[in-house]
Amino acid sequence: MRLGPRIAHIGKDGSDGWEIYYRTRDMIEAGERVLNLTIGEPDIKTDPAILKAMHDSALAGNTGYTFGAGKRALREAIAARVAARTGVPTTWQNVVITPGGQAALYAVHMVLLAEGDTGLYCDPYYATYPGTIRATGAEALAVPTRPEDAFAPTEAAIAAAARRADGGARTILINTPNNPAGTVYSRATLEGIGRAAAAHDLWIVSDEVYETQVWEGEHLSPRALPGLADRTVVIGSMSKGHAMTGSRLGWVVGPEAVVEAVTTLATNSTYGVVPFIQDGALFALSRGAAFEEAVAAPFRRRRDIALEALAGSNAVRLVPPQGAMYLMLDIRATGLSGLAFAEALLAEERIAVMPGESFGQASAGHVRIAMTIEDGAFAEAIRRLAAFAERRLPARA
Repeated sequence: MRLGPRIAHIGKDGSDGWEIYYRTRDMIEAGERVLNLTIGEPDIKTDPAILKAMHDSALAGNTGYTFGAGKRALREAIAARVAARTGVPTTWQNVVITPGGQAALYAVHMVLLAEGDTGLYCDPYYATYPGTIRATGAEALAVPTRPEDAFAPTEAAIAAAARRADGGARTILINTPNNPAGTVYSRATLEGIGRAAAAHDLWIVSDEVYETQVWEGEHLSPRALPGLADRTVVIGSMSKGHAMTGSRLGWVVGPEAVVEAVTTLATNSTYGVVPFIQDGALFALSRGAAFEEAVAAPFRRRRDIALEALAGSNAVRLVPPQGAMYLMLDIRATGLSGLAFAEALLAEERIAVMPGESFGQASAGHVRIAMTIEDGAFAEAIRRLAAFAERRLPARA
């Protein structure tokens, strides 16, 4: 008996580059002390008041099936939030609830792409992006970016990738604030993306799960730019902004036709999201901006810790850390690849970071760190990483 080809197509790139994370997990489970900066999960746990809201809802009987696009009250709350933040008129009919942001990404690409199409994504990228696109039967094609541009995509690069797809490009997946680079796309960058999308008739799929974590500038959704609302689909989530990663509560915001198509897919796949988790999310959203700022505060502090610790370093240069819970470190001065640096750092210092190559070729010679351990341990890790890098600088005559 043979398996269908879809899974092989998803994983056609081979390794997903997460071997260091798996090795780190095994070391920690064996009792070793490892300062783990690999995984983007907040060290803050879900607030007890949110858990109580879920608990009370479950005890009240909200444990059955949920069909369709999600509870109307939650969809209305998300629509109001989006409208207030972007200025774009948004109703509950523009929102569908999904089991997390990853399920939202999958669902959107399933309804926008067909076998034989091409979905574009920016390199460097979150690890699941190309596989998610290929899960639809389409091909995935990277749009290269440059460290000199803080890994922000350019209009010319998107247009060139669309031309390489030979007329088959249908979507461009972007992520701001960005994982792994920590870049917040400027208005000029987003306007360039919009022009390229219009010129090549692309849907813009905008992953905005880090929207509450902005340290410099401001978060701007392409959906808010003139002429782009009808070709933009936004992915949101409770995971990062509300420390609810395990609750699996995300959403899609877009034109009603997209929402209806995603709802049809949900009816034939997930059957919706657990109702008491939806009620917990509604409660969490009601706590407002102050709550979200409190969840984001540790990452802002740790960014400042890293800026101070790496100031003046000859071996490590920070890609401007504008948002999200990550820092991208340029370690090319050491002469090591990101992978070689990360492997040696783990072996010698018991500090775990992700090689830049795990996120594509544009970030080769870099490492990504997640600011997700407590402040003291984080400061220790950054100091030791910097000293390790200095020792790796080539000898000068």
